[in-house]
Amino acid sequence: MSRPVISEIPTGPVAVPDVVAALAGDDTVTPVWRNELGGLTFRLEGGRGATRYAKWVAAGTPEIDLPGEAERLIWARRWVTVPRVVEHGTDADGAWLVTEAVPGLSAVDPRWSAAPATAATAAAAIGRGLRLLHDALPVDRCPYEWSVDRRLVRADERIADGEGPADRFPEHRHLGLAEARARIGAPPPVDRLVVCHGDACVPNTLLHEDGTFAAHVDLGSLGVADRWADLAVAAWSLECNYGDPGYDGVLYDAYGIAPDPERAAYYRLLWDMA
Repeated sequence: MSRPVISEIPTGPVAVPDVVAALAGDDTVTPVWRNELGGLTFRLEGGRGATRYAKWVAAGTPEIDLPGEAERLIWARRWVTVPRVVEHGTDADGAWLVTEAVPGLSAVDPRWSAAPATAATAAAAIGRGLRLLHDALPVDRCPYEWSVDRRLVRADERIADGEGPADRFPEHRHLGLAEARARIGAPPPVDRLVVCHGDACVPNTLLHEDGTFAAHVDLGSLGVADRWADLAVAAWSLECNYGDPGYDGVLYDAYGIAPDPERAAYYRLLWDMA
């Protein structure tokens, strides 16, 4: 999964949106994440209350729905460990979502990528955590969906906006537009419908100090879909974050499933285009 970094920990100055500064009050505001669409996450800490995280995105950013994420967090929290929503809102400049911190370290913390043994521990925890999520969240009670049909609509919008092979990950750039669209238009049979995380990349899993699974964050796309929509992307992101293509097998073993190259390839291409 080799591609220029599209989400990262900020290393330079970051302008704090006015609403985030107001929400912080006397807390120290630390930028902790920036995604490819300009969305920002800040840690608010040091005041008399609990540490919080504030996500902010500029108005008119179609890929990020913070009010929708707030709804999903509130719904999922009945069954699994996810951040508690403190408040959320929108104004003319953008949208924000404030959540309480959940104990745990991000799975992209350097301690996990420092050595093969710790990376393997993290990969296993990500797999177990994903299985816990899929088993715990009730499909028949979930009001959200992340179906192929819905995602194909977004893929077609991106194509209409002029996106093409150069905008994809390197492993997909050899596919012409017509061939790539035909492939995502022919999904494999559903393996098992679950409530998917929707963005099961490594950074969205938190781990305890001992390397066991702690919680999930960033559930803005949570919804019912084939479990391989999550599994394919989770396993794919391990190489990008831990630098070795062999950790996907560790994740699959911990989840309790055999590799499925056909479904993995399909959902990775769909992710790339949608």
